[in-house]
Amino acid sequence: MDIRPLVSFGRTVHEQATAHREAEEASGREDVPWHALEGEAALERLRASRDGLDDDDAARRLDEEGPNELADEEGVSPLSLLVSQFTGPLILLLFVAAGLSLAVGLLPGRDPGYTDAALILLILFGNGLFGFVQDYRAEQALAALREMATPDATVRRGGSIRAVPATEVVPGDVVVLEAGDAVPADARILTAADCRADESTLTGESVPVDKVVDPVESDAALADRRSVLHAGTTVVRGRAEAVVVATAMDTELGGIADQLGQARQRETPFEIEVDRLGRRIGVGIVALILLIAAVQLFLTATDPVVVLLVAVTLAVAAVPEGLPAVVTLTLALGSRTLMERNALVRNLAVVESLGAVDYIVTDKTGTLTENRMTVTRAWLPDDRTVELDGGAASAVSPPVSENGGVSAAAEHGDASVSDPNSEPDPDPALAALLSCGARCNDTKELDGGDHRGDPTEVALVTAAADAGLDGSRDPDDRLREVPFTSERKRMSVVVDDFDAPGDGPVALVKGAPEEIVARCDRVLVDGEIEAFTDERRERVEATVAAFADDALRVLGFAYAPAVDSDADDETLESGLVLLGLQGMTDPAREGVAEAVTDCRDAGVQVTMATGDTPRTARAIAREVGIDADSVVTGTEVAAMDDEELGRVVEETNVFARVAPEHKVRILRALQDAGYTVAMTGDGVNDAPALGNADVGIAMGDRGTQVAQGASDVVLRDDNFVTIRDAIAEGRGIFDNIRKFVNYLLSANAGEVFVVFLGTLLGAALFPEVFASESALVITPVALLWLNLVTDGFPALALGADPKSDDVMRRPPRPRDEGVLDRRTVASILGIGVALTAAGLGVFFYALSRSDDLVVAQTVLFTFLVTAELVRTQSVRLRYRLSPLSNPWLLGAVGLSLALHLVLLYTPVADLFGVVPLGLTEWGWVAGAFVPFLVANLCLVWLNDRLFAP
Repeated sequence: MDIRPLVSFGRTVHEQATAHREAEEASGREDVPWHALEGEAALERLRASRDGLDDDDAARRLDEEGPNELADEEGVSPLSLLVSQFTGPLILLLFVAAGLSLAVGLLPGRDPGYTDAALILLILFGNGLFGFVQDYRAEQALAALREMATPDATVRRGGSIRAVPATEVVPGDVVVLEAGDAVPADARILTAADCRADESTLTGESVPVDKVVDPVESDAALADRRSVLHAGTTVVRGRAEAVVVATAMDTELGGIADQLGQARQRETPFEIEVDRLGRRIGVGIVALILLIAAVQLFLTATDPVVVLLVAVTLAVAAVPEGLPAVVTLTLALGSRTLMERNALVRNLAVVESLGAVDYIVTDKTGTLTENRMTVTRAWLPDDRTVELDGGAASAVSPPVSENGGVSAAAEHGDASVSDPNSEPDPDPALAALLSCGARCNDTKELDGGDHRGDPTEVALVTAAADAGLDGSRDPDDRLREVPFTSERKRMSVVVDDFDAPGDGPVALVKGAPEEIVARCDRVLVDGEIEAFTDERRERVEATVAAFADDALRVLGFAYAPAVDSDADDETLESGLVLLGLQGMTDPAREGVAEAVTDCRDAGVQVTMATGDTPRTARAIAREVGIDADSVVTGTEVAAMDDEELGRVVEETNVFARVAPEHKVRILRALQDAGYTVAMTGDGVNDAPALGNADVGIAMGDRGTQVAQGASDVVLRDDNFVTIRDAIAEGRGIFDNIRKFVNYLLSANAGEVFVVFLGTLLGAALFPEVFASESALVITPVALLWLNLVTDGFPALALGADPKSDDVMRRPPRPRDEGVLDRRTVASILGIGVALTAAGLGVFFYALSRSDDLVVAQTVLFTFLVTAELVRTQSVRLRYRLSPLSNPWLLGAVGLSLALHLVLLYTPVADLFGVVPLGLTEWGWVAGAFVPFLVANLCLVWLNDRLFAP
């Protein structure tokens, strides 16, 4: 069908004349934007025609312009990812320790003992490889999400219509579009018939835009360029043909993607804290090494080789070698859990940041709601309001009281509900109303019974089908169509017959209630046509107002029997019989209201920022439990200065008619007030807000690639409930990180104190023994075993600890509170002192009783193993977790203890410089372990009282 004739709607005569004059003057100027040119002028500039390009010309242009696809964001190369694993301060410190150990082994006259250096390097590269694998998988996850089949585009080539891959569309191609088609490139419209496009992903406008052929003013804003279809948008109604004017990165979508493609990589508070911790440990250990070196070299004239060995030992003791792997694995486990709940984490570190979120700024459409228009209420001229549940009449009530006002029953939903187990009698009046909506409709039925088209029309067809009526429409059944336009605000079709009083042909009409009611002079009541009295008109007006107060989009429906199908439009649509009203909405998703309540109980404020009207925003907010007493519009936000906005954002939970730039200001105002903010978005223009949020959350189903690229988390189901679950998971992960950091650093603190004080006290108490170059209270190899095996397996298991029951019943931690809060620091230092006192006590006791340094070293080694393993339970007491709630931890403790026994009682003992212990030596270990256990429990009790929340 030739759709080139078109009518321009929605503009004054003066506006059209001005645009045409500009277009005529601009037709020869290359600097005039495409939307301001006449269609013929655009074709001339592109050296194209309405019949499209021929194959040779299209191939040449494809070679010149390149494929029609956005440039991929430049990713991090695998080599760079691998190198980045070895640049942290703690890692560099261990490299130095390995180098010193190797240097000692290469000195003339020394035994070439390379065991320490080899083990240190082995652990370094093992940790690095593990981190690389996790980071690489995270990088590939989003690519897998984006990977999809290349869509086709319908174009005219050499006068014929054919499908080509969208990547092969070039400037000058004439694309043919109809409802449901994605626009493959920016294109100047040549012909259009009732064409509307959903441009929400590009402009933030939630309502589909009417598209026209006439040029618009040169300075028209992007959302007002109605003569152009933009790449990344979708035609939701009607048909159009347009000549492609820009492809790939030259489109509006590509321009924004280019600006935002290099989204800044933000360091999370946890990443900053881990880096700061590493630097502090590094500085502290260097200071300790210099101090002990000065003491040994200048005060006790210790052999420099011994000083080097002590330096290596201190470095190994101070560095929690297992920490990077444990952190990475814990975050990876959390990421996997979130993936199972439909949240794809792009940056592992942000998993922990989710636990700090105390403000969520969320979209409405598709996140709080189903993103699916649904008919939920109908009104019939016999004064009934019908609540529709899946298309069935589940509740019926009179909508209007005796005095013409809305009845309390209708207003509050108090209505008699039909027995769901009974088979209700057919309701001819409701069937006629729903059938009119389904047949006066331009949707297309897809395979499987779904429909494609304008969301409002899809809702009408679905309501009829769910009520047991035929929701499909036969194109051959339609004798004539008068399309909907923004001026007419109604649509009509003429069909052969209709199940209502009167002969055919029948005109079915739908549209804005005021337009339909104005053209009706009769109503259908109890199967009879009656007069449309003034009283009935007042009741219709009251019902429309009641529907609107509930944020329902209302359409009126009518018919005219025995019409002349050749009559003019005005005659065809006059003298109508009113069938009733249908009200529809985008309903709230199941579980959202409960999730909002859970967030509130957890101290997380939920704010809605939507492009919809204040009335709609308020209604949905109330439905899902968001306080909607105050609604602020985007216009009001734009008029506020930063100081005023800072006050308003903390008092307002609903923002309506907001554009993406308003979201950025709202975000910054909340961050300036000290909140940790998670923000959702789906459009290209949402990318700045997503990129600057503490946690940017993009939609995976309806979100653009640019928005996903600027985000930290991608919701594969676009569901707010998933955000709630992600916050709960983030809090649990943070708790686990705090547990194993406490566990590992308290062990390292004790080991550092043991090495540092043991070296000094040993030289003073046993000068003959500690004069030897091998005289250390514990060897570097034993410390590596402690940090990686004894502590490593339990630390990994702590990362898999279950969430505590109160994880969503306590407020979020303050923005500036890191893993090392005051209680954790106190615990680390207290346990470090207890380990040092008990460990050095048993070491010097064993040395004095056995007069054997190796035996004493083995006793100290074994004590540290048992003491540190029992710490796995004490760090969990803060969270009121059962000792049996984590079977992985029980298994890890058993495995570490078993491996230590293997180490003591097999030939491997020689490699680690230890000896088997007898019952006497085990008694010495127990003698130190019991007081340490008592001290440990006392510290937990004391911390509970000193740092009670």
